[in-house]
Amino acid sequence: MKSVIFMGTPDFAVPALECLIKSDEYDVKLVVSQTDKPQGRHQELVAPPVKQLALQYDIEVYQPKTLKTDEAFEKLASYKPDFIVVAAYGKILPQRVLDIPVYGCVNLHGSLLPKYRGAAPIQWCVINGEKKTGLTTMMMDAGLDTGDMLLVSETEIGENETAGELFDRLAMMGPDLLLRTLSGITAGEIVPVQQKEEDATYVSVLSKEMALIDWKNDAQTIHNKVRGMAPWPIAKTTFNAKLLKIYSTLMTRKKTDKAPGSVFSEGDKLFVACGGGTVIEITELQLEGAKKMLPPDFLRGHQSANGTILGKQG
Repeated sequence: MKSVIFMGTPDFAVPALECLIKSDEYDVKLVVSQTDKPQGRHQELVAPPVKQLALQYDIEVYQPKTLKTDEAFEKLASYKPDFIVVAAYGKILPQRVLDIPVYGCVNLHGSLLPKYRGAAPIQWCVINGEKKTGLTTMMMDAGLDTGDMLLVSETEIGENETAGELFDRLAMMGPDLLLRTLSGITAGEIVPVQQKEEDATYVSVLSKEMALIDWKNDAQTIHNKVRGMAPWPIAKTTFNAKLLKIYSTLMTRKKTDKAPGSVFSEGDKLFVACGGGTVIEITELQLEGAKKMLPPDFLRGHQSANGTILGKQG
């Protein structure tokens, strides 16, 4: 069996870790994850999903604040791993850590490299209206997702698929690609391919400030933003000076000469005028101080909504 140190933090990395734990080919000696974070109203410390899984299988968990210390290096080196496998760990690995494993450090990344290097690649693929994405395994180097590519797995993005839904699908695609990659490296059957720097793009983490909808954009751009911002931070606007979260939308073929942001309804359906005369349908929303609701419920409670302009200041 090949010994493995696994590094990961969120839900995305859980299927990859579990497949290694259950495999007869690999022995997960140590799991490295980010530190527990305070969550909820009472700010109680919550362990990352990867840590929770490791503890279920009685695997030792190490949560250093940085991997740049001598202590961290010596800890990792003491396991003499054949592989270090990284999936959404969230920290840069220094060169001397990259040099520890016999076969190198293998990263499972949530995009088709070299596009969408960095944080939140899945969300940005949706926000940017990409039609396809996938996973890439690569040999890690000291750069940010710049290592030589190993294997790729592609998938189409649904026209109404949210970032959260795509995140879950890609996570479930991870185990097969990861196992094929590790066995291919061990057998010497994979030829690493250098990334084309001229095709590279980088993306940042999402923030709440990015979630504000600009209704002057066309309906497709807004629809992509709503999908990409779900399940966090959720696209938002204002309705009569109150915060309005938009959870889901649908594209329409309607055209209008109403001002961008103008609300109008047809029966139980709720529409908003967007830039370029395009129209989007809102299918789930939440007004500040109220629960999440469907358009018929919203319209019953706000009969004067028609003609209101979303995002209007003052």
